[in-house]
Amino acid sequence: MSADYRSPLNEPVGNYPTDFWNDSCSIEELAYAIEHGAVGATSNPTIVEQVLAQERHLWEDRIYQLIADNQSWSDEDVMSKIFEEIALKGAELLLPVFERENGLKGRLSIQTNPSYYRNVDAMVEQAVRYDALAPNMQVKLPATSRGIAAIEEATYRGVNINATVSFTVPQAVAIGEAVDRGLQRRRAEGLPTDDMTPVTTIMIGRTDDWIQAVTKRDGIVVSPHYLPWAGVAVFKKALTIYQERGFRSRLLAAAYRHHLHWSELIGGDIILTIPSKWQKLFNSSEVQVKDRIDQAVAPEIVAELYDRVPDFRKAYDEDGMTVEEFDTYGATVRTLRGFIASYHELTRVIREDFMLPDPDVK
Repeated sequence: MSADYRSPLNEPVGNYPTDFWNDSCSIEELAYAIEHGAVGATSNPTIVEQVLAQERHLWEDRIYQLIADNQSWSDEDVMSKIFEEIALKGAELLLPVFERENGLKGRLSIQTNPSYYRNVDAMVEQAVRYDALAPNMQVKLPATSRGIAAIEEATYRGVNINATVSFTVPQAVAIGEAVDRGLQRRRAEGLPTDDMTPVTTIMIGRTDDWIQAVTKRDGIVVSPHYLPWAGVAVFKKALTIYQERGFRSRLLAAAYRHHLHWSELIGGDIILTIPSKWQKLFNSSEVQVKDRIDQAVAPEIVAELYDRVPDFRKAYDEDGMTVEEFDTYGATVRTLRGFIASYHELTRVIREDFMLPDPDVK
């Protein structure tokens, strides 16, 4: 991984081009990750919900201050502001990395309102505003049918995007093409692109989750030890296409469920965004740290998943889905519903814990 990253045996990994990010903007977790070589971090409504639960003592005074200073603000207004400030604190912790790496690493990913997934203008407007919050912000936009258009437009406007809600090869390819179109439009107008670092996320753990769910739902019998390879197979297929076509966007693996989501991807010119829990498990494990990115998933595993699970074919084939079909793919629906629910839960926490607390509870 990055030169400073330590293996589970606490030895330097070497000069692999693989970078690692912290899959949270928790102050405590991000500080640990940076100490162990992280060069980026991410946030989303679910992550920020967890941060407020874990580190409420760091934020409650600020929340009360925002409420007192802004008498006309709604609960959602207060939530949106604290959502930004939690991300900004993560960006502040990463700023020394950003400066050391000349702006090519050290960014904090902040997610646009997941409810905007059908509204290109709203996504782009928010992306541009988030981009201006700090010099090292990266903005997450969903790989939905409308999100692909927003990714191109935001890139054209100079936003460093991180495409999220993405689980499949066809989504990754559509993202890579959209980013390149946006960059081409910038270059045609003489606008700079050299300092832009777009990212394409594939949530490989959620790919696994969906393939497991659909086999159970549809009564499809698959070798159980093959199922955890679905996301890895999709990611490696996407990486091959990215290398062949020279897409500017860089692939990122997210949503960890087991060590294959880390160990099988070591050595690639990619990003691994690893939750703190998994970082510590990996750092204390005896899994050998070595280059495996070019080792293909066993053909018999891919063949069985491909032959028996139609939703794996949709995820694995470059033309497995049209852009319009991204919105109804099971993992997309599940993830958007989860992110939107977390967004509303954050608003509820602000309302019920801070603005309108239960009068019957002391």
